[in-house]
Amino acid sequence: MTKLSVNINKIATLRNSRGGNVPNLLKVAADIESFGAEGITIHPRPDERHIKYQDARDLVNVVTTEYNIEGNPVASFMDLVLETKPTQVTLVPDAVDAITSNAGWDTLKNASFLSEVIQEFKQHNIRTSVFIDTDLKLIEGAKKVGADRIELYTEEFATQYGLGNKNGVKPYTEAAVFAHEIGLGINAGHDLSLDNIEFFKNNIPNLAEVSIGHALIAESLYLGLENVINMYLHRLK
Repeated sequence: MTKLSVNINKIATLRNSRGGNVPNLLKVAADIESFGAEGITIHPRPDERHIKYQDARDLVNVVTTEYNIEGNPVASFMDLVLETKPTQVTLVPDAVDAITSNAGWDTLKNASFLSEVIQEFKQHNIRTSVFIDTDLKLIEGAKKVGADRIELYTEEFATQYGLGNKNGVKPYTEAAVFAHEIGLGINAGHDLSLDNIEFFKNNIPNLAEVSIGHALIAESLYLGLENVINMYLHRLK
């Protein structure tokens, strides 16, 4: 079964919009786990516009499943990860002003930098994953820089699926097969939803984990958080 890690950035965005503590991010994280999710994901950005660095620290004592922190490994992010020691760190090449993640790593051009960053995290027993497109050369590059896993950037799949082009999953299938062959674990995330997750999972061999936030929270507005999480878990079996 593929694990479901729920990204709670949108909960933090809602909380921050009023400047208080409603909804309570820590309680929501605990509730999500109690509803059956196997992980909590956060993606703090330097401007702390949704997840705050203190949230990352506070969640250490709340998350009992897998704790995944995503972000661009700038100095402040590196320090935060080394302080909190999550189960997994997912490296994402976000520009400071990016609204959301919009590209995977070029693991060839950034090989030296990524090698240094990954070595630092692995010395502290933190599993490392690299956010990446389906280019096999870049996936091979992720292996060479020492990553434990890749996270396939799935926006293009979701776009093509929404247009009715189910062949859009083929590059992801090929990427997953290749990644597994060279010893990389496989995660995925971005624009996955109740509508497309079952098809995606059924076409991606050895899919270890998906990280879903925006769609899951939006769907929960209509269907309820506990119900939606269980709907995802059913599709991921």
